[in-house]
Amino acid sequence: MSTLTREPTTVAGGVGTSAPRPDGVLKVSGEFAYSSDLWADEMLWGATVRSPHPSAEIRAVDITGALAVPGVYAVLTAADVPGAKRYGLEIVDQPVLAVDEVRYEGEPVALVAADHPETARRAAARIKVEYAVRAPVTDPEEALSRGDLVRHVPVHRFASAGGDALTADVVVTGTYEVGMQDQAFLGPESGLAVPAEDGGIDLFVATQWLHVDQKQVAACLALAPEQVRLRLAGVGGAFGAREDLSMQVHASLLALHTGKPVKMVYGREESFFGHVHRHPARLEYEHGADRTGKLVYVKARIVLDGGAYTSSTPAVVANAATLGVGPYDVPTVVVDAYGVYTNNPPCGAMRGFGAVQACFAYESQMDKLAAAIGVDPVEVRRRNAMTTGSVMPTGQIVSGPAPVEELLSLVRDRPLPPEATGDPRERPGGVANTTRGEGVVRGVGYAIGIKNVCFSEGFDDFSTARVRLSVLGGEPAVLVHTAAAEVGQGLVTVQAQIARTELGVSQVTVATADTSVGSAGSSSASRQTYMTGGAVRAACQAVRATVLERTGRADALSLVDGKVVASDGSVVASLVELLGEGDVEETVEWRHKPTMPLDPVTGQGDAHVQYAFAAHRAVVDVDTELGLVRVVEIATAQDVGKAVNPQAVVGQIQGGTAQGLGLAVMEEIQVVDGVIRNPSFTDYLIPTILDMPPMEVDVLERGDPDAPYGLRGVGEPPTISSTPAVVAAIRAATGLALTRVPVRPDHIALAP
Repeated sequence: MSTLTREPTTVAGGVGTSAPRPDGVLKVSGEFAYSSDLWADEMLWGATVRSPHPSAEIRAVDITGALAVPGVYAVLTAADVPGAKRYGLEIVDQPVLAVDEVRYEGEPVALVAADHPETARRAAARIKVEYAVRAPVTDPEEALSRGDLVRHVPVHRFASAGGDALTADVVVTGTYEVGMQDQAFLGPESGLAVPAEDGGIDLFVATQWLHVDQKQVAACLALAPEQVRLRLAGVGGAFGAREDLSMQVHASLLALHTGKPVKMVYGREESFFGHVHRHPARLEYEHGADRTGKLVYVKARIVLDGGAYTSSTPAVVANAATLGVGPYDVPTVVVDAYGVYTNNPPCGAMRGFGAVQACFAYESQMDKLAAAIGVDPVEVRRRNAMTTGSVMPTGQIVSGPAPVEELLSLVRDRPLPPEATGDPRERPGGVANTTRGEGVVRGVGYAIGIKNVCFSEGFDDFSTARVRLSVLGGEPAVLVHTAAAEVGQGLVTVQAQIARTELGVSQVTVATADTSVGSAGSSSASRQTYMTGGAVRAACQAVRATVLERTGRADALSLVDGKVVASDGSVVASLVELLGEGDVEETVEWRHKPTMPLDPVTGQGDAHVQYAFAAHRAVVDVDTELGLVRVVEIATAQDVGKAVNPQAVVGQIQGGTAQGLGLAVMEEIQVVDGVIRNPSFTDYLIPTILDMPPMEVDVLERGDPDAPYGLRGVGEPPTISSTPAVVAAIRAATGLALTRVPVRPDHIALAP
């Protein structure tokens, strides 16, 4: 394959333009087909029987009542799983259907297939399971003392041979808690499994990672991977929750057993039990600094509740540990992060992935440090801000741009919004407030966070792209095919933009993602534009090199508007003419620079590919009598390296900030003794358009020389620093410590 080092040409709808999304109009008009809209002739409906207990032995399962219901085609239990009884992202420990015991409320125990969804649900309700209920372990600290450990990641780096003697002129300490947050995506888990003539299965599903689903499903069905063909159906958001399996194996089992297509769609309540959530956390921090506020050391202990099964807890723990001191230069670091098993709901990936929990704690500490030395909260951050060449707690050198101080200055220097008028709609609680604003106080808070991009710790992170250049309707056309999951982030648009830029062709089609092409990895870790974008770019460059070679001219330089252009600007040939010799197709498997595992004793090593940064300033009004909070404005600044699609970048920043605001003041799955108390959007609150304030956004483009087009992952950083910024503003207004998120009204109104 030829390597082309020449610069790509620009084209309408290419990189750096706000190219429109092909799914945009369909989604806002309600015409987009999501996975829950799938249909097939003679289709059956699947339903799941779930445990009502967080911990119990299974003594017996009686399915006779379900089998007697007219319209029921199959009832399956763990004994009917033909292959591996368990699956898992990193550790294979989660049962397809419960075997002998259940370890969390909502664990799947049995399956039903029937000719109507209500029939399937009625039949499922008639299955009798005899449980011997056990006392659940729901306290992570108790689990840690029992040795129920998923992973411990130590990150210990000392500035001198003095070892762990942690002393400083100014010392601030704090203990912080983060509640369990739900991804709250638009479309609940759903998909359609269709039995195939070769004895395999065709699965149409909303997911984040087609090939890892394929691997796990094939193992559980005792099929070869090539007999399990996955095709991405319309995805209504993901945010990490679709990395793990939900209904994939269940629908496939029922389809193979009945010989008919089987569709499964979770209701909203079942969805709360059917996917992982953000890890709740308890974080103990100690910051030591000199009298100017310059950090001398940070010591931290982080405990993450992984719930009943592993999921991606090991990687989340590693992120919390390695990013646990924030975007600051700290000579001595002692961080110990733990993930533990409990009988709470399983927790795994969610936007921000370990960095969210740590950021709330270390940014709260930076505010404490600012108060202790009597300086502005932004100033103490600026004095400690890392730069290019800074050393991470793991010993890794930050090789790319790290404009931490610049981001902080941008949000600080934004004009503040005007004070609220007498309009009751501008008060916390709005027109329903029972006070008249007597106790309303304004506060301003700041925060900045750091996030890794792409997979880490030596993971073989790659993406595959197949690009074909051909003639269609008398014009050159490009077909891009990857397995990258479009989950609402605009990845389909980005792939087309890259193809237009590299090949100078405006007509680009992006094929539906499926497993007939090589893996693209997961749509997570803010990695797809970096990884699949890099793969598409490399495949396009290979196609372009072949086309230029066909001209036989050494001065053939670039492709512009369907033509080959020489170095002097003259047209060498048309693409249509050159493609008369046949289509050009290239498949490329693209990797980023290598990472390495962390040392298991010290936590040292070059674990991450790239670092991304975002800063927030929040302005809030707080009714101190009622504990109500109104976020008046949020200003944010983020370095994106290169805005491949500027409008989409701003949308990602706005969306990520909304989720961070939700965690700050309203979002929490209430779990009591292992039982979820609020599995609905009536009781689990998420920000609406009325809760989101005006946002002022500064987008920096400080290109990363190691990344395609210099870009950085965009999706996660705004979720990380928005939460502590909002809480810092509430603290500034109330003078309260507020060490737990979400901040509830009683934390303010009933504070001693």
